Amino acid sequence: MKPMQCAIWTVLLSCFVATTYGQGPTEVIFYKSHEPKKQNAPFSDVVQAGNMYFLAGQIGMDQTTRTLVAGGVQAETRQAIKNIEDVLAQHGLTLDNVVKCTVILADIEDFAAFNEIYIQFFTKKPARTTYAASGLAANAHIEIDVIAVK
Repeated sequence: MKPMQCAIWTVLLSCFVATTYGQGPTEVIFYKSHEPKKQNAPFSDVVQAGNMYFLAGQIGMDQTTRTLVAGGVQAETRQAIKNIEDVLAQHGLTLDNVVKCTVILADIEDFAAFNEIYIQFFTKKPARTTYAASGLAANAHIEIDVIAVK
């Protein structure tokens, strides 16, 4: 093998080893809910992997009464975002830390009404996926989950 080829292979192999083995394992932490009534839920409110926080979906449920707020998709959107803010705050985060939102609407015809509320809160414009699906939990009109970075 020529010296230049040997040097190139050495550099490539070094890069491979450094990127493959140079990183330690990422600690994953599964957090229980900060809401006492959700402590035994079969999922985590937040899963932290390194500096990333993956939040469970939130619907427009008033956490004190455990019932959907009245007023349709806009009221539920406002409440779902408030619930997200509450979960984020438990970890020293705000909506400004959110980098990705997934929004599920029970009816895609509610998109414009939902979006009127959404844009008031997510001013940094995180990436977003929005789609409609029937049968959301508790007959909700909307569910939102987010990924945040600290």
